[in-house]
Amino acid sequence: MCGIVGYVGPREASSLVFQGLKRLEYRGYDSAGIATIQNGGITIRRDEGKLSNLEQLIAEQPINGHIAIGHTRWATHGAPSQRNAHPHIDCTGEIAVIQNGIVENFLGLRQSLRSEGHEFSSETDTEVIVHLVEKYMAEGHGLAEAARHAFNQIKGAHAIVLLSKREPDKLVAVRLGNAGGVTVGLGEGELFLASDIPAILEHTRRMIFLEDGEMVVIKADGAQFLTLDGQPIKKTVTEIPWDPISAAKGTYRHFMQKEIYEQARSMTDTLRGRVDFETGVVKLNDLNLSAEAALGIKKMVTVACGTSAYSGLVGKFMIEALARVPVEVDYGSEFRYRDPIIDEDTLVLAITQSGETVDTLAAMEEGREKGARLVSIVNVIGSMAQRVSDGVILMQAGPEIGVASTKAFTTSLVDQLLLGAYLGQARGALSAEESRELAQALAELPELAGRVLTKGYNDYETLAREFYDREHFLYLGRGINYPIALEGALKLKEISYIHAEGYPAGEMKHGPIALIDEIMPVVTVAVQDNVYDKMISQIEQVKARGGIVIALANEGDEAIRDKADYVLKIPRAHPLITPILAVLPLQLLAYHLAVRRGCDVDQPRNLAKSVTVE
Repeated sequence: MCGIVGYVGPREASSLVFQGLKRLEYRGYDSAGIATIQNGGITIRRDEGKLSNLEQLIAEQPINGHIAIGHTRWATHGAPSQRNAHPHIDCTGEIAVIQNGIVENFLGLRQSLRSEGHEFSSETDTEVIVHLVEKYMAEGHGLAEAARHAFNQIKGAHAIVLLSKREPDKLVAVRLGNAGGVTVGLGEGELFLASDIPAILEHTRRMIFLEDGEMVVIKADGAQFLTLDGQPIKKTVTEIPWDPISAAKGTYRHFMQKEIYEQARSMTDTLRGRVDFETGVVKLNDLNLSAEAALGIKKMVTVACGTSAYSGLVGKFMIEALARVPVEVDYGSEFRYRDPIIDEDTLVLAITQSGETVDTLAAMEEGREKGARLVSIVNVIGSMAQRVSDGVILMQAGPEIGVASTKAFTTSLVDQLLLGAYLGQARGALSAEESRELAQALAELPELAGRVLTKGYNDYETLAREFYDREHFLYLGRGINYPIALEGALKLKEISYIHAEGYPAGEMKHGPIALIDEIMPVVTVAVQDNVYDKMISQIEQVKARGGIVIALANEGDEAIRDKADYVLKIPRAHPLITPILAVLPLQLLAYHLAVRRGCDVDQPRNLAKSVTVE
């Protein structure tokens, strides 16, 4: 959620850090601030609201220096306000802190610190951290050692960065648990810190990722990595392949719009090198799952949250069809609270764009404790989900900036299709002919997706003008396309603030049919698959009650044009490919409705890109 950026080096630090925060706006926030060392003391600028408020404040009260930390806050303890915005300082004004996470024992720590004479100026839990560091520095410890003592006292999951005027050439950072990433960027005579790669990708591709319980002391000439026991550790440098241009909006109005139209490319990238299109053989080298191990899998459990959970529901159909392995799908936020029945014969699959979603990471930990094999489908390279997994399938979507996930959803569907084929081939459940047929369908997928995304292929502007003022939508689908209805409804809710429900179409008459009238649009995923006739029946039931039908259908389906009020079309494709194409018009429909309503498409209210607190 919160964005963190830090810098030490010869350049003017505050402007560099501010630009890094701008690249993290997609994470969601309600206040922002920067601290630097200027004229021998710590100078802070912070304000409630968008970064534009902070930018104006800095223009009115300029700051400069060669070391700085910056933060975008999403409130947990204490309402959004200037006094609760990060950075926070200690009583002496000599130490500053920014943090992502929740100090679970902050009440007891604050009471103890107050009894020792410390004065608090905010309502946040974060402030106890800087006072703890102040306490240990007063006992004669340097910044790193004082920070280490403080880190060992606080409970919960955190990413924390500290700055002190007493040691003006260094920053100290730590990762505790799974509250968010801490990335160290290596430059020439300068170092960077960030909670997410895009913040510093413009400046370096050489990065090091902190694990749980690791801290780092960075100076312009290098970084020292330590455990919480103070023991030095060696870290591996990762070269990030993303182009900085891919993290920029370019000619598009919104990042979400750009990312929707990037999907043909991202599908190509996620297929590249993984499918032999002649034989149909799928290779997933980073999965680290042998044919023998694949044969031993008795069941799979997919854990995910939000959009990724709906991806997992589609993946259930794909994997069961191709590999004949039973698949359960569970919300990461619920999984560990019901003592799930899994063992060493279970494969736990986590799907997470960021690789840092705390609920999904906790579900993975539950699976690990019960002896399951862990694999993840993840987009962010070097993320915690990737590092704790036995094997991984990288989405290859590139940076996804918009809060509402689009290309990560479709690439994760492609990845699950590949996983199902890989398991099916390893287990002997998928014939050579079926493998070649699927490979051919995958080869055609990017071109088909590109066709759907061609300007003018579907008319979204008319739909947006007609329905932008509606308060409710109903989305219906069956079989493998039922989760696509769920995802379509979620996208509409997230970015347009229109209430929408996704429902299995066969359940409509068991309750939701009471909602149908001449005002509420009903979006039906009615492609020509094995339940097409059933979907036609649902459309007729809606029309019989005066309802408005927006049908998502295959090209050339003239029959449905006589039944629906509006039609969004996609090409005919392999049944397991169709859901990937079907979601594209629903993303664009949500986008155009949200734009018509004047909504903040890239940063919907109350939402964050990566949910790193429970």
